[in-house]
Amino acid sequence: MKKLKLIAILAMVSFIFFAGCKKDEYVAEVGVCPLVISTDPANNATGVPLNKIITATFNEKMNPATFTQASFTIQGATALKEATAIAGTVSFSDSTATFIPSVPLSPNTAYTGTIKASVRDLMGNYLQEDYLWTFNTDESPMVISTSPANNETAVVLNKIITATFNVQMDPLSITATTFTIKQGTTTLAGTINYNGTTASFIPTIPLIPNTVYTGTITTETMNVAGTPLASNYVWTFTTDLVPTVISTDPVNNAIGVVLDKTVTTTFSVPMDALTITSATFTLKQGTTSIAGEVSYSGSTASFIPSSPLTPNTIYTGTITTGAMNVGGTSIADNYVWTFSTGLSPTVISTDPLNNAIDVALDKTVTATFSVPMDPLTITSATFTLKQGTTSITGVVSYSGATAFFNPSVDLLPGTLYTGTITTGAKNAGGIPLADDYVWIFLTELEPTVISTDPLNNATNVALDKTVAATFSVPMDVLTITSSTFTLKQGTTSIAGVVSYIGSTAFFNPSVDLLPGMLYTATITTGAKNAGGIPLASNYVWTFTTALAIPPTVISTDPLNNAIDVVLNKTVAATFSVPMNPLTITAATFTLKQGTTSIAGEVSYSGSTAFFNPTDNLLSGLVYTATITTEAKNIAGTALVNNYVWTFTTSPIIAPTVILTDPINNALGVVLNKTVLATFSMPMDPLTVTSATFSLKQGTTSVAGVVFYSGSTVSFNPSSSLLAGTTYTATITTGAKSVAGTPLLNNYVWTFTTAVNVAPNVQFTDPINNATDILLDRSIRATFNMPMDPLTITSSTFTLKQGTTLVAGVVSYIGQTTFFTPSDPLLPSTLYTATITTEAKNVAGIPMISDYIWSFTTIEQYSLNITAVNGTVSENPAQSTYDPGATVELTATPDPGYTFTSWSGDATGSDNPLTVTMDANKNITANFTINTYTLNVTAVNGTVSKNPVQLTYDYGTIVELTATPDALYQFESWSGDAVGTISPKQIIMNANKNVIANFTLTASACVPAVDLGLSGNYVILAESGISTAGATSVTGDMGISPAAATLITGFGLILPPGGQFSTSSYVTGNVYAPGYAAPTPANLTTAINNMHTAYTTANGLVVPAPVNEFMAGNLNGQTLTAGIYKWTSGVSITNGITLDGGGDDCAQFILQISQDLTVANSAIITLQNGAQAKNIFWVVAGSGAVLGTNVNFKGNILSKTLISVNTGSTVSGRLLAQTAVTLEINTVVVFPY
Repeated sequence: MKKLKLIAILAMVSFIFFAGCKKDEYVAEVGVCPLVISTDPANNATGVPLNKIITATFNEKMNPATFTQASFTIQGATALKEATAIAGTVSFSDSTATFIPSVPLSPNTAYTGTIKASVRDLMGNYLQEDYLWTFNTDESPMVISTSPANNETAVVLNKIITATFNVQMDPLSITATTFTIKQGTTTLAGTINYNGTTASFIPTIPLIPNTVYTGTITTETMNVAGTPLASNYVWTFTTDLVPTVISTDPVNNAIGVVLDKTVTTTFSVPMDALTITSATFTLKQGTTSIAGEVSYSGSTASFIPSSPLTPNTIYTGTITTGAMNVGGTSIADNYVWTFSTGLSPTVISTDPLNNAIDVALDKTVTATFSVPMDPLTITSATFTLKQGTTSITGVVSYSGATAFFNPSVDLLPGTLYTGTITTGAKNAGGIPLADDYVWIFLTELEPTVISTDPLNNATNVALDKTVAATFSVPMDVLTITSSTFTLKQGTTSIAGVVSYIGSTAFFNPSVDLLPGMLYTATITTGAKNAGGIPLASNYVWTFTTALAIPPTVISTDPLNNAIDVVLNKTVAATFSVPMNPLTITAATFTLKQGTTSIAGEVSYSGSTAFFNPTDNLLSGLVYTATITTEAKNIAGTALVNNYVWTFTTSPIIAPTVILTDPINNALGVVLNKTVLATFSMPMDPLTVTSATFSLKQGTTSVAGVVFYSGSTVSFNPSSSLLAGTTYTATITTGAKSVAGTPLLNNYVWTFTTAVNVAPNVQFTDPINNATDILLDRSIRATFNMPMDPLTITSSTFTLKQGTTLVAGVVSYIGQTTFFTPSDPLLPSTLYTATITTEAKNVAGIPMISDYIWSFTTIEQYSLNITAVNGTVSENPAQSTYDPGATVELTATPDPGYTFTSWSGDATGSDNPLTVTMDANKNITANFTINTYTLNVTAVNGTVSKNPVQLTYDYGTIVELTATPDALYQFESWSGDAVGTISPKQIIMNANKNVIANFTLTASACVPAVDLGLSGNYVILAESGISTAGATSVTGDMGISPAAATLITGFGLILPPGGQFSTSSYVTGNVYAPGYAAPTPANLTTAINNMHTAYTTANGLVVPAPVNEFMAGNLNGQTLTAGIYKWTSGVSITNGITLDGGGDDCAQFILQISQDLTVANSAIITLQNGAQAKNIFWVVAGSGAVLGTNVNFKGNILSKTLISVNTGSTVSGRLLAQTAVTLEINTVVVFPY
């Protein structure tokens, strides 16, 4: 029974199987359907190794004979090519089929595995349908970074070279064969390590300086999946140059070095501190070594002398070849430089001067030094004043370069004093005076009267005299009064007014003095000089007034008995003394002709009386002048007698004709002639008419118009005169002078007009058929007789080139006419000149026929100059040149280019070049662009260049990106770049060395005021930036919203790209809103940040501000870190000190409500860690003004203007909400 049930079950199962394999051909055989139950790689697998053996496992054992390369295939496809079958070996074992590729699979490729339906199991059952699955091979590993980077320069010589992969690699594939470093074709020995994803190559010996090396990772290098690199990875780098000294302090040949100087030298690369010692860094004076301490920090070695240096002495600093960089590279040669210490200070002037006299008694004695002095050494011990051996007490002070001694009491008069500056006085560098400086001066004596007017014992003094006394020195005007200056006649005081001007006192009597009297003047000891010193004693002098002597007439004009006196004469009489003008009148000064009084005006001036007759005197008559005894001098004394004199006027003179035109008997007179006659004297115009001036031809009167002007009369005929005819002109005796005197006789003269002879051209220039005529000359023709100028015009005198008229100007002089072309004539051209028959002589006779002549101009050559990237000037510069002419060519390259040679019709490289014009010439000036190197130094970080090149053409913009190492941050650029922006654009216009500076993140200071983008500019303004002359700015400048045109005096140049401009005065870039993006947006942000920074800085209250410190007068003060606030302005006269207290991050905020004023030569001194970048001067007033030669530190945030005057230096930023103005030789340096 059980057997029957089992058979039934088997039958059922068998049926089920047969039912599932109904497609099989051999349905009669017992079996199940074969199935692929797994593959390796699995379906959709990724990252499959390239050496993968591919398998497919079935649910049962299969017939191995059915597994071939036709029934088990692998096909690969990529985006670039269609699927293709790969070769391989197929085998079958147990229930698994295996495909072993003949070559490794391709990376990053999609593969399809196929088991054909033709495979069968052991019972002959076929796979029901083709079985397909896909997988993707692994990507090739890549090198993603190297150290050194590709094309990196200045690589240290002990560099461990690394290559970092994007995936973990098979360490066994990283070997000396797959990772090599070569110098040229020479392979370097070294040790290979692998850690994480980075392979390292450690050279056995240091690399060679300034050498190019090539690193290679070959395709034998595989990742952990066995996938190799797609191709060899190759990169190059250049090792560091031999270290050099790039700067010293003092610089080579420096002079005036302070005596406590720490001598420093800065290297091009970091040095091995163990090699910077007193053996490799020495200082000598001559052959004597100077003791001192040597230290090293950053890239700078310092030598601190054990004792101060000697003044006015040459020292030699030496860095030996024992100094090595961190890579062990020595400097190439000993580096040697010299410098000289400062001279001993000297006293260059004193006040009073040495041997001065008349020094005021309240004098403050001063001495001015050749250099600024240490104020602490200018004391009453080093600056003394003595009278003999007695010391004078006083207060000593110092300001600028001048010491002051202010005596406690006034000096004594007429006393010799001695001033002394001892050798205890030292300059700011600690150098004392070489010797005591001694000078003497003499104080002023008592004042004296040095002259009087009148003199002592003078006689004949005028009665209206103002008495004067002149002093030896200026006097105190308040002490010159009627009490100290008196005048007496005997014992009687004279009333008067006392005044004082200059050094002279005046006594003006209220009434005139009495004649013939003795007067006594006195200046008392109450009169004192400006210093308060009185006269030693009263000064007394006497004088006697004049007696009452009557005046006399000492001369007259005319003289007594004079003859031929002009009729318009003003009669004058001069007196022996000044007269009273009120007594000189028409009653006391008369003029008569016989008994007839002559009317006239009487006046008086000086000592002379004048009688001006109302009408002219009559001719040939005797006149009598009288001065009566009523005329008195100013003392009231009259003439003793009337003064009488006579004179005779000139007789009547008849006028004459002195000149005529035409002259008498003239020939060839032009027919349109105006006849002229000139008289010997002015005539009465009413008597010079057509009745008295006539012209006749024979007996026939010629009609015409008569006109008189000056002394000349003209007769203008109404029509032209007749040719070849004699004319007679007559002026009758009816013509009279202005005095009414007629001519004695009629004046008659004759002339003959020109005959009717046709004119002709006598000669021309150029002559007919002339050749080689210059192009800029005038053409002229000379006639045989005078021509009518009105007929010589551009219509009657023409010049043609062929049938084309030549424009020009025609003129006529003498008998010659000129044709001046408006433009130069054409070279090698035939011209024809013509004078037509319309040209007439003065008689109106035309030429018989046109006069024609021709000429040919000179041949000329052209000079064509081609210049690209430069210009060429020609001397002389002309469009064409005469044969044989020489031309000097001067080639001037554009910025960034160099002239190299001439080509075309010139060769060589002479510049200037002289060319001789013997043909038309085409000459080309060749210029080549300048190329420059860019060396970048970075310690504790790296810098990438874009583009990366060994050299750069002029004008190329290179973008530098600074990347700090771990624990470091980028701080700033230095060298040939400035600022704190990264990336930084560098315009290549010279060889450049740029240093990227990095600082430890932990050591970075957090500024009290965040400047934002405004901190990237050393000068930032809104309305203008100007300089009055050569100035030096280190850092970027920016302006917004004002345009670049309001940056004046800098000579801006806009390079390719247009994002910024440059200036010879600026080490950095200049930005303006009109430049290319992103400059406008950056400037807008920077200006907004500047406003925010100003508001923030002005509102800081923590820590609590120090209010009204020193009432705003900071001169000589030392300020510690903190906030200072003033409601007033702040002034700095000589200087201040900002003390950081040993903290490099010390912050100084100075909030100033009004102006900041820094006087000439003031110095801001920083000590104990105080740094310019951490100082913020916040100025809310009308501006911050720095005087001349100021040494200023810190950032100025000004609400308005910032002004920096001549010779001043600023280490900091100038951020103004209006404008920044600079004067000549100012220096502005970005604060690091």
